[in-house]
Amino acid sequence: MKIVVIGGTGLIGSKTVERLRAKGHEVVAASPNSGVNTITGEGLAEALAGAQVVVDLANSPSFEDKAVMDFFQTSGRNLLGAEKTAGVKHHIALSVVGTERLQGSGYFRAKKAQEDLIRGSGIAYTIVHSTQFFEFMGSIAQSGTVGGKALVSTAFVQPIASDDVADVMAQVAVSDPLNGMMEIAGPERVPLNELVQRYLKKFDDPREVIADPHALYFGVELDDGSLVPGVNPRIGQIRFDDWLRTSARKP
Repeated sequence: MKIVVIGGTGLIGSKTVERLRAKGHEVVAASPNSGVNTITGEGLAEALAGAQVVVDLANSPSFEDKAVMDFFQTSGRNLLGAEKTAGVKHHIALSVVGTERLQGSGYFRAKKAQEDLIRGSGIAYTIVHSTQFFEFMGSIAQSGTVGGKALVSTAFVQPIASDDVADVMAQVAVSDPLNGMMEIAGPERVPLNELVQRYLKKFDDPREVIADPHALYFGVELDDGSLVPGVNPRIGQIRFDDWLRTSARKP
């Protein structure tokens, strides 16, 4: 089967491509560097010719409200239009647990706009809502850092390893479309500030983590239900401390 992975050279994309190729599929790792650009449309028709499945893992290079909305709307329209022309049978997109609950954030409004385009496209689809990746803990700490202290929300999260995300994306790519949404999450539900503290300690980072219930996340204040999955999510196998010990890389 021919599968096109948009964002195929990124964190999740490269791992997903590797897994699908290992199963014997013809996989196109599409990115601007490979001549496939969903914003300009460059290379889309050629990449999608003969493809049965598209996995969209692209993310906006800017999180500024207008820029991120423009990215997901333009990319989504161009990609879905090209898929219709090519006769793609299954569109898969990676999105975020809590998107519908966090519409005060420009980033999450843009993700919802992306999802709405998919649902209205007429192409069979699966939307995978994932919790935060373990690999994001450093950038979360950085976004809240003021004067050597990291202000981090105390809200519960249930983050997941990128390897577990890629396992799911590769499996969904060879499965029937849900024409709906599924959720994936890690095995532990923990306050976000505690995870960031464990991450910084691993790398002997001297920043003090300040537990702040009002600290913003992508521009919105969280509660304990904001970023955690609902009933019956798909649960990853890798625990945070095991990932820290074996796979974490210094930011």
